[in-house]
Amino acid sequence: MARLKLGEILIKQGLITESQLLKAIDHQKKEKGRIGEILIKLGMITEEHMASALGSQLGIPYYSSENAELLRPLPNQDLEKVIPADFARKNFILPLSKNMNSLTCAVSDPLDFLALDNLKRIVGAELNLVLATKTAIQKAINDFYVGDVRSAPATTILTPEETTIQKKDEAIASSVRQRVASSELSLDKLIEKAGEAPIIKLVDLIIRQAIEERASDIHIEPFENKVHLRYRIDGNLYDVPPPAAHLNLAIVSRIKIIAKLDIAEKRLPQDGAIAIKIDDRMIDLRVSTAPTIWGEKVVMRILDKGAVSLELGPLGFDQKQIDTIRKALKLPYGLFFVTGPTGSGKSTTLYAALTETIDPTKNIMTAEDPVEYKIEGINQVNVKSEIGLTFATALKAFLRQDPDIIMVGEVRDIETASICVRAALTGHFVLSTLHTNDAASAITRLIDIGIPNYLLTPSLVMIVGQRLARRLCQKCKDPYEPTPDQHGNIKFESDLIYRPKGCEACNGSGFRGRVVVAEVLLVTEDIKAIISRGGTYTEIKDAARKSGMTTIFESGIKLVNKGFTSFEEICRVSTED
Repeated sequence: MARLKLGEILIKQGLITESQLLKAIDHQKKEKGRIGEILIKLGMITEEHMASALGSQLGIPYYSSENAELLRPLPNQDLEKVIPADFARKNFILPLSKNMNSLTCAVSDPLDFLALDNLKRIVGAELNLVLATKTAIQKAINDFYVGDVRSAPATTILTPEETTIQKKDEAIASSVRQRVASSELSLDKLIEKAGEAPIIKLVDLIIRQAIEERASDIHIEPFENKVHLRYRIDGNLYDVPPPAAHLNLAIVSRIKIIAKLDIAEKRLPQDGAIAIKIDDRMIDLRVSTAPTIWGEKVVMRILDKGAVSLELGPLGFDQKQIDTIRKALKLPYGLFFVTGPTGSGKSTTLYAALTETIDPTKNIMTAEDPVEYKIEGINQVNVKSEIGLTFATALKAFLRQDPDIIMVGEVRDIETASICVRAALTGHFVLSTLHTNDAASAITRLIDIGIPNYLLTPSLVMIVGQRLARRLCQKCKDPYEPTPDQHGNIKFESDLIYRPKGCEACNGSGFRGRVVVAEVLLVTEDIKAIISRGGTYTEIKDAARKSGMTTIFESGIKLVNKGFTSFEEICRVSTED
């Protein structure tokens, strides 16, 4: 059964009319905020009405002000030591009782899961929540924390030993800030060497050749007496004839100069970017350096928007999957996740989904690490954790920027996940990625990292699980007639399927390009019910399949039938259920 919205509950209880709700919604579009708070502000309901309705919506017991005795903490349990008074007052949270590894608390905002997550860390116990108004909780807190005295933060006094350590740390930090030239080559000579015509041409050639070969990454790796040069093509690394070992320092310095990195700093990793123009199209390179025992390794990620389709169809999704994804993307709010292991094409699918939502009437904002493809009409932000601009920080800022749609590059922690859920619950459509093996396991992963079932149920709308399979070279793919014992008794729709052969066009690999192999899990009412009662991964996956989801392996077999890839390649990237 679908959970009623707050406004619907208030109408059902006879506390507001439909016209009053519509008026509040219009007010919400102009000033934002939660619908309950707006109804209180407009004088249509009281604080008590909203708390009662919120309790009904979320299935949390509501303690009204008429039953003030229920908000009296149980004596002789040292509850004032469990939750500090400052934290209780700031967040309107009151401890009521504790039992074994469980703490019962009264809260005014059960959707403030950042405060609840902090509380969980403070108390180190499971939380049982009851709901009360801010006014009632504040009065109860004042009655309970009678002897609380707030003191100013004490001045830190260092012992002589600590002072010595601090001075040493400052000296080390100062040393790190003073960049010194390499003992192998002075800084001036290194810059001069990097600027010589042969080195410039060599670096340009390495990059241009990689782009022509459709590489996604360039690896330049120093060893004792040689340099390795490798291109990643269709997911695999291939050796390329390398430059002479004595040119490595100049090559790395040239790359660092055009990426605006510090060429004198060789002891710390650095990240930068290069924008180049080839054949009237702009290509972005993401540059990363890392110190190794033989020198600096450089990896350049090639981001060629012209070489990658940002549309769902060409990526490999079938029409049924595309229709299901588009159905979810048309929803006004909710959580949309793309999941899979590293290198499975999650970001590309996320961009393709995002381009489906572009609308001049909508405000779309993204937080990425870093921005991979620049898209017209979208506000894109590069997160920089070293200066405090994390995914979570960017998200908090976004929520004050009147967004309709938010894209977060990746959910890595409870704070980011919590803000995403909260944004979805407050009327925004949120897209992001997760590192999990398939779509169903994304749900259990979110619950495992601390998102409560009752918040995930109303917010989650879709999960796309995917892998990337190598696409057969269409010039040399080899047809053959499959036999049952050859492929684990799997029956194919076609009498002929294909395997790789190898030709000049594919450099003898038999493959050219990659294709998405996906499963699209639409969060139905049945799945919501399973999530709500804490169902298992298997229950969720079974329910998704019953509702029509095609698994990654089953989608792969369809691609084999169409001649896009080989059976062995599908077995490599997935497992049969």
